[in-house]
Amino acid sequence: MLKLKLHWQILIALASALVVGLAIGTDGSLLGVNVLPVFSWLGALFLNALKMLIVPLVMASIIYGISGIGSQGALGRLGGKTLLYYLATSTLAIVTGLVMVNLVQPGLIGGEPAGDMLGLSEDTAEITGQIAGRGASDVFAIFLRMVPPNIIRAAADGQMLGLITFSLLFGFFMTRIEPELGNVLQMFWHGVYHVMMQVTELIMRFAPLGVFALVTKVVATSGIDAFRPLAVFFFTVAAALSIHVFVTMPLILRLVGGVSPIRHFRAMLPSLLTAFSTASSSATLPITMECVRERAGVSSRVTGFVLPLGATINMDGTALYECVAAMFIAQAYGVELAFTQQFGIVLLALLTSIGVAGIPAASLVAITIILASVGLPAEAIGMILAVDRLLDMSRTAVNVFSDSCGAVVIGRSEGEKDILRA
Repeated sequence: MLKLKLHWQILIALASALVVGLAIGTDGSLLGVNVLPVFSWLGALFLNALKMLIVPLVMASIIYGISGIGSQGALGRLGGKTLLYYLATSTLAIVTGLVMVNLVQPGLIGGEPAGDMLGLSEDTAEITGQIAGRGASDVFAIFLRMVPPNIIRAAADGQMLGLITFSLLFGFFMTRIEPELGNVLQMFWHGVYHVMMQVTELIMRFAPLGVFALVTKVVATSGIDAFRPLAVFFFTVAAALSIHVFVTMPLILRLVGGVSPIRHFRAMLPSLLTAFSTASSSATLPITMECVRERAGVSSRVTGFVLPLGATINMDGTALYECVAAMFIAQAYGVELAFTQQFGIVLLALLTSIGVAGIPAASLVAITIILASVGLPAEAIGMILAVDRLLDMSRTAVNVFSDSCGAVVIGRSEGEKDILRA
């Protein structure tokens, strides 16, 4: 029996939702039966399942990833260069996305919020009140939330900054205790990480059903106009990703690495095509390592450290997408975010891109975290799913390309002369 890949299932679900939504109409009746409550229930169930993943998935991913770095004894010069590069490029990607979404404003159609077109039901005044309650009076308040007095309560209240900080510290100091104790903890978090990967995959199997329910409801209540702001959102993300991969990264290769960006693009072409088709940086890792080592000429020492770490924590495209998506949803609700709130989104996008690295479609979980942190409802994620697959493929290719650029730049900084010379 032919088994369709997930992206084809989601595309079929979208097409079916469009047909069924238009057939139902605004009264929500199909063959005389009001079916909108059923779709609302299924959509809410899918979103709840995504939210359920947040705390264990983020904690296990960060703690396991950071402890793995330390256990290899790699937090020295090479590790410092790698982490600095990944933080810098991810920040540049997020800022690029933030500038683009503020310039284009995809959440506004004709100067008006697109919430009605998208079928967003929450009241704007209520949303504004929530954001005002959660917003910081200054930048320092954002950092204060990174050190909560009660980590369990912070996780329960959706204050993920504190949870991420705790996880980073826990993972780092886990490698500084007696080996027999540290090994037990590492095995535990290793197991939790893989269990959460399996749970995430299980929930994503139901993504077509969740997409069908969420999109059908929107099309039934708002009509085909719902896809107009989504098209603008899609091209905003695509433009921001293009700027990062065709402008920012080549400049880094040329100015910092001293190599030809065109040669690097040629060397990485098999890896980029694989990343785009699989939408998984982890699955693409073996091909990426081969391209960087054999085609770009980076040493096995640098390749073997930089690329596996990058597949775990470096997600330029994902971080950019998370930022643009959160801002798009805020604009669709007609909510203006102050500088400190946008700074908080940038910070969370940077940190959560570490926490969900290597997990297919897990940026949805990260977006849920960001929305909760600024007081925005998660219901709009359902509409983003309508264009998520192609953007997922695109941002994965950007993630992989940034990893490969990092290997080249760091290899050059280590004195390797033969990189991209052929």
